[in-house]
Amino acid sequence: QVQLVESGGGLVQPGGSLRLSCAVSGSIFSFDRMGWYRQAPGKQREPVAIITRSGNTGYADSVKGRVTISRDGAKNTVYLQMNSLKPEDTAVYYCNAVLGRHDDWGPGTQVTVSS
Repeated sequence: QVQLVESGGGLVQPGGSLRLSCAVSGSIFSFDRMGWYRQAPGKQREPVAIITRSGNTGYADSVKGRVTISRDGAKNTVYLQMNSLKPEDTAVYYCNAVLGRHDDWGPGTQVTVSS
């Protein structure tokens, strides 16, 4: 069973930046893709960004241009750099790893954007 542990969340003012990290217990290249999702209060969990094993990336329209997903194979860590944060970015952010039909999720990290 792989373990995913997110970190880097917190309280930030509008316009600020945060970098989230997802530490993986195994090789990040063992998965078909990894990604970040978020869930705001009263809303469904939604995708934010993904990165495939080959390095292709994809972003939700709501964050495109403000968010970058990256990875460090030596550290088995996937990152989410978020800039120009808005109050509507407030949510719990989850790391996700997919292999075939199997999903693994981290416990999440809270991001709050508020003045």
